Amino acid sequence: MKTFTAYVEWDPEVKVYVGVVPGVPGAHTQAATLDELKDNLKEVLELCLEEYEGSPEDLPRFVGVQQIEVAA
Repeated sequence: MKTFTAYVEWDPEVKVYVGVVPGVPGAHTQAATLDELKDNLKEVLELCLEEYEGSPEDLPRFVGVQQIEVAA
């Protein structure tokens, strides 16, 4: 069993949650609820790992997030 971290955003234009698993090519999806998004991410992550030719330990690891201030 391996745990991955997903980056989740709310898209107000289309009113869905969008999830991405950094470092796993193709591991992204969307859903109307957070519960549905979690299920969708699990499914797509399993499919991506089936197709991945390396070891899951070779994938980049999520470290964290940083907030950066810029003049807008």
